[in-house]
Amino acid sequence: MPELPEVETIKNDLKGKILDKKIIRVEILRKKMVRGNAARFVNTLAGDKFAQIERIGKLIIFKLADSKEYMLVHLGMTGQLSYLYNHHLIVGGHYTPDFGELPNRHTRAIFSFRDNSKLFLNDMRMFGYLKIADEKKMAEIKSKYGIEPLTKNFIFRDFKDIFKKRKIAVKAALLNQSLVSGIGNIYADEILFQARVRPDRPSNSLSLKELKAIFDASSKILLKAVKYRGTTFSDYRDAQGKKGNFSRFLRVYGRAGERCYKCGGVVKKIKVAGRGTVYCEKCQK
Repeated sequence: MPELPEVETIKNDLKGKILDKKIIRVEILRKKMVRGNAARFVNTLAGDKFAQIERIGKLIIFKLADSKEYMLVHLGMTGQLSYLYNHHLIVGGHYTPDFGELPNRHTRAIFSFRDNSKLFLNDMRMFGYLKIADEKKMAEIKSKYGIEPLTKNFIFRDFKDIFKKRKIAVKAALLNQSLVSGIGNIYADEILFQARVRPDRPSNSLSLKELKAIFDASSKILLKAVKYRGTTFSDYRDAQGKKGNFSRFLRVYGRAGERCYKCGGVVKKIKVAGRGTVYCEKCQK
């Protein structure tokens, strides 16, 4: 699943491709991808332009120039945005073997621009969605997201307050988008390894020193992941169609059963909050 660094990379790259281009046609190939009325979705976009692209958590927000409304895109687990212009293709999101053929069997929506370029939303499992929101709805949606690393609202005072009264595992708290937004399974494991904290520790058992270590690691690791355009295994491509490069910096994720880079112990795998979780039993306490 694309996480904060991957979605940030897609957002930044698409900014240079689709802003201020008139949308002449919108095709919804699977109506279930649209939350709300599909006909209203199409009518709102047709003839308008994208004035800005923002992101909160893993949600991509396209601000419309004329209507002043917003198109929301969530890529879910297998979503992908593909931009095609003059036979040149850039892809961001989940990788599939036929991602270079557009439209393909996973294409759910097509946005056509006046200059003959196109933006395709592909989603194999259709856990993502499209949605139109006005200013009031947008404010409501944003209010449901927790504090986010790499933004000015990521303050240690607020961060520590999230954990001190909760009994849930620290990793579960990091994955809860209403508490801390943008962190997914990959980066939660890496953050907790760097902070030397076991992922299944109760949140309210953490000392101030441990919380500060998690807080600092969150910003440091996500910033580095954005710099290297995300993490790749088999399924992520950025908006240039390139793999993310952060995978070479992973310390524990995907390394269950292998030796810890720090202590030489064995990296273990357990379940936390229903997610496969890896950690070093010796390094993380």
